[in-house]
Amino acid sequence: MEQNKESRKVKGLFEKIPMEGVKNIIVIASGKGGVGKSTVAANLAVAMARNGYNTALVDADIFGPSIPRMFGIENAMPDVTAFGDKEVIFPIVKYGVKIISIGFFVNRNQSVIWRGPMAGKAITQLLEQTDWGEIDYMFIDFPPGTSDIQLTTVQKLNLKGAIIVTTPQEIALNDARKAASMFKNPDLSVPILGVIENMSWFTPEKHPDEIYYIFGKGGGLKLATEFDTVLLGQIPLVLEVGQGAEQGLTVFSQKNATVIKAFENIAEMILAKTE
Repeated sequence: MEQNKESRKVKGLFEKIPMEGVKNIIVIASGKGGVGKSTVAANLAVAMARNGYNTALVDADIFGPSIPRMFGIENAMPDVTAFGDKEVIFPIVKYGVKIISIGFFVNRNQSVIWRGPMAGKAITQLLEQTDWGEIDYMFIDFPPGTSDIQLTTVQKLNLKGAIIVTTPQEIALNDARKAASMFKNPDLSVPILGVIENMSWFTPEKHPDEIYYIFGKGGGLKLATEFDTVLLGQIPLVLEVGQGAEQGLTVFSQKNATVIKAFENIAEMILAKTE
């Protein structure tokens, strides 16, 4: 009885944000940090933009925003214009992607010390007050885990679905299961579009025929099977990808054809599942 009361309470907490002009909203989630979720989100957004779709990327990691660094726009400041009693934020555009992040509005050398409800309110303001225009695909880069930010976002937006990012190793899968279970919760019921396995294998640049499964093998497919969804793709561990992200460059700026093709294939699969 008490559980039913609590479920009704959770369902009634939030009203939906009217994201006019935004057709598909997809969240990118992981159970733990260090699996390359933000790198995947950034490059997936660029891949979609390269396909000719109006694309947006929301950095929802209030406490550790990394998207500005990955796009080389750490010092950017979005224009904010007052219309009556409301302020409207205009996103930064890079590589054809409209980007918004709390990192644009806080000193990157200072920590954000907020309680959960304040973080939830911050992400709501970023979504509500930004002038997105017409968007075909909006990707939201969640922080790791399952916190107020995830709950607020899921309940306030009409989501097309969620994508789970993991590495093949079992310790990452255990945390990824928790993230996937959140979306499967009957009170939320967000479709899981698929799983992306990152750092699937390592191939030395000078020995392209060699493959080393540093973090194990088959974890992404295992997770996808458990949650009755698909493995959207496997992304190899490539040194240049991490180096490029530090310099604000995407995978499409470097020469590894395997990584580029992996993101192009994942984008195609997402298009097929959503269109």
